Amino acid sequence: ALKMGDENVNGFDPNIIKVNEIELREPTDKRMFVLAAALREGYTIDKLYELTKIDKWFLEKFKNIIDYYKTLERAKGGSIPYEIIKQAKKIGFSDKQIAAAVKSTEVAVRKLREEYKITPFVKQI
Repeated sequence: ALKMGDENVNGFDPNIIKVNEIELREPTDKRMFVLAAALREGYTIDKLYELTKIDKWFLEKFKNIIDYYKTLERAKGGSIPYEIIKQAKKIGFSDKQIAAAVKSTEVAVRKLREEYKITPFVKQI
């Protein structure tokens, strides 16, 4: 849904905006990206709940995305293992998001995904 709102946005990306607790408190169009950055920097679910009042269940789901983003970042370099790409696609990462995390190109990730016979599909919103 974040990508649909702005074609220049690459999903729930922790690298777009730096952590700013004032922006975490205020519900703005930037807050989701500040939240992603805060999770990446190690803010706890309890601390984020205190700042945002976003339900902890949702905060856990966001944390899972950022945790997997970190897993992808560790996979950069050579060929990304099948299971890592498969899980990333299952979670909902686009080829473009995977490419950004592993410092590759969308085309290279798509080619590897196709070699692994992992086919994408769009979930209905």
